[in-house]
Amino acid sequence: MRFRGCAAVAGVECSKLVAQARARVVLAACVAGPMAFAAAMRLQSSVPEDTLFGRSAKESGFAVPLVMLGFASLWVFPVLASVVAGDIFSAEDHYRTWKTVLTRSRSRSEVFAGKVVTALGFSLLSVSVLAMSSMAAGVLLIGSQPLINVSGVLLAPAQALTRVALAWATVVLPTFGLTAVAVLLSIVTRSSVVGVGVPVVGSLLMQLSAFVDGPEVIRQALITSAFGAWHGLLAQPSYYRPLLHGSVVSLTYCVVSLLIAYRAVQRRDVTG
Repeated sequence: MRFRGCAAVAGVECSKLVAQARARVVLAACVAGPMAFAAAMRLQSSVPEDTLFGRSAKESGFAVPLVMLGFASLWVFPVLASVVAGDIFSAEDHYRTWKTVLTRSRSRSEVFAGKVVTALGFSLLSVSVLAMSSMAAGVLLIGSQPLINVSGVLLAPAQALTRVALAWATVVLPTFGLTAVAVLLSIVTRSSVVGVGVPVVGSLLMQLSAFVDGPEVIRQALITSAFGAWHGLLAQPSYYRPLLHGSVVSLTYCVVSLLIAYRAVQRRDVTG
């Protein structure tokens, strides 16, 4: 595997993404969604009181990205993780281009690495766009007033901005984990529907299972538990154990899924 080969494959895949309306629509929704939510909070009298920081959505603009973060953890992040990753390999099966792709000058390892980098890159880009749009919407439409954290401590604007940014950064690893799962499903099933749909439905079921009594060890093994680990950053004093545990679980999902996916690509039969 050579870096130039991987970069060449990634460049081609990025060119494909730029040409796809689906990718542009997803990024546009990441920009428009938070703006629409913040505008609604400013115009209407009611607030989402049943969500964490929902009561503060009209009092501090820094609460808006936190409300969006809690909402996105349910199904938005799984969609962002799988919309490209779940199709990036199976599209070759759909268009019957594997034989052409895997018999050119780039090795299978380079093709695999380039596609995975593209999938992870799109996941990172979409989460980053959603985070920046959420923070911008809150500050511009609501204001940069101090934020009251979950312990009732008032955070100055600069401190609140730092904590909000860190909270959004914590969801990158679990999103990567779901991206790797989508890549694996895309390769193994050769179906874009499965590659995109199963991580979304599976994540929703994992979220719902958290409300059902059961062994704690099973609940902690679910990758979706990492999406709520940011709560410890908004407490006083802060606690990091759920964040560390969620990071380990997310990395495990990511590494194991990519290793299995890599072996599947190496065994791919291109003679047909």
